[in-house]
Amino acid sequence: MYDLLVLGGLGVDIRVRVPALPLPVVDSLTVEPIDLRIGNTGAGVALAAHALGLRVAVIDTLGADPAGEVVRAALSRTEVQTVLAEAPGGTRRSVNLVDPGGRRMSLYDPRPSEETAPFAMAQVAELIRQSRHVHLSIMNWVRDLLPDLGVLLGEDGRSSTDLHDWDGHNPYHRPFAEVAELVLVSGVALGDRTTALPAALSPSAPAVPVPAGGPARTQPVTAGGPAVAVPGRAGDSATAVAGRPVLVTWGADGADLHLDGDITRIPAATPPGPVVDTNGAGDAFAAGVIAARLRGATWAEAAGYAARVAAAACTHDGMEYPPGLLPPP
Repeated sequence: MYDLLVLGGLGVDIRVRVPALPLPVVDSLTVEPIDLRIGNTGAGVALAAHALGLRVAVIDTLGADPAGEVVRAALSRTEVQTVLAEAPGGTRRSVNLVDPGGRRMSLYDPRPSEETAPFAMAQVAELIRQSRHVHLSIMNWVRDLLPDLGVLLGEDGRSSTDLHDWDGHNPYHRPFAEVAELVLVSGVALGDRTTALPAALSPSAPAVPVPAGGPARTQPVTAGGPAVAVPGRAGDSATAVAGRPVLVTWGADGADLHLDGDITRIPAATPPGPVVDTNGAGDAFAAGVIAARLRGATWAEAAGYAARVAAAACTHDGMEYPPGLLPPP
């Protein structure tokens, strides 16, 4: 029995510490040693959830290459259970440029994807039946299985997906949101369109509209304050689809929980130490929400706890969290 099954999202991160972002336009820069380590979104969720005490399994593809060996070695140092198939195109990888304040810019190489899903649906279905929660990474092979996953998970199935920096228009992301119970998405590319996001994720709804003047964050979250519920307003389309929660994340400005037509502001937590690496903070946030919900927390309680998990994750270099770093529920 697993607490969490992660579908897809394994890869490596090539971490480069740079003097500033954006980089100066010069021929060359001398940097600290460049590290190759386990990374990408599925690994981030799985490793953070494991550090929080969950029983975790992950199913995905890895290349028969040095990058794949880095991922296999890292997972072997944990109790995360793996079901892996070979990716002919090689292991996914990202180059993460990290400035002295811990901010990062990621250059993502998804590798050539498989033409068909590398796992039989029956194999995936058996893992899902053994799991209390399923997290859907936005990988091509997972997308191919979404019609069957939607039927298998059903309305009561505990599941989640992270749409990352979705702009509200790219049609690739939407099927994941229609299947998952919980949707996480960065507000960076959405701006003011986040108020229309939950309604836009309902079946046959149009893409999220762009307000006049373009997206802007007009009401930043104040870190450290209590979560504040903002009632839905007449004409506001921020109505959760059939009670499904949508968490819009704003990095150091916290998150907004959209649920049943209301918006609850989730303040960012204060990191327990210096920020050294923000890569994986969003994945740690997702893991925190999942862990808290499995222990009976409300959505707002789970998001508040997840903010503390994400803040702690930022104080560690990489995603292989040492025991005791992430706060217990």
